[in-house]
Amino acid sequence: MLSRGDEFVFAQNIAQVVNFLKLNEKTGPVLSPAQLVERMDRYIDAAIRMIAQMPDDKLDTEVPNRPRAYRVLGHHMFSIPEAFVEIAGGAEFTQGLPTAVPLKEDMASAAALADYGRRVRSKVARWWQDTPYRGAQQTVPTYYGPQKLHEVMERSTWHIGQHTRQWVMLLGMAGVTADRPLGDGDFTDLPMPKKVWDD
Repeated sequence: MLSRGDEFVFAQNIAQVVNFLKLNEKTGPVLSPAQLVERMDRYIDAAIRMIAQMPDDKLDTEVPNRPRAYRVLGHHMFSIPEAFVEIAGGAEFTQGLPTAVPLKEDMASAAALADYGRRVRSKVARWWQDTPYRGAQQTVPTYYGPQKLHEVMERSTWHIGQHTRQWVMLLGMAGVTADRPLGDGDFTDLPMPKKVWDD
């Protein structure tokens, strides 16, 4: 959150931050909704194949600098796009929505996580096939204020993309070479964090 006197803004939307700071910068998604769907699918596909590579005996290891087990991060990678589909369908974007774990068995093993990912990938594909609102310009409620669905879509897309970068490092720490990891070109035109992990 950024604050100035009695005014404040959640630092979740770049356009709102730029407006709050009175900067003369162009903001908003660069990629179209169709391009974002393609990227999201690409990231989910990468997550499915790379999560399946993690040895099950490593899944309770915690990620660097955060009390989060690998299995929880793996689940979160798929719950992000699943939450997006729910938001597009009218659910409010609460802070807990992309971290919810309705079925604990989805985290039971690397194979179970990958199976969950396949189901989510199908959900995203069905939503895009069936949605009449391909411009994604409708306003949706979020915990950081009303947002255009296009902006939430961009956030959801780069968010899972960032976690795929992190998973490559986790595999390396486990002595496993990631299967076809994504490269810089897969992340162009998205507001990706510069670092793979926060300090």
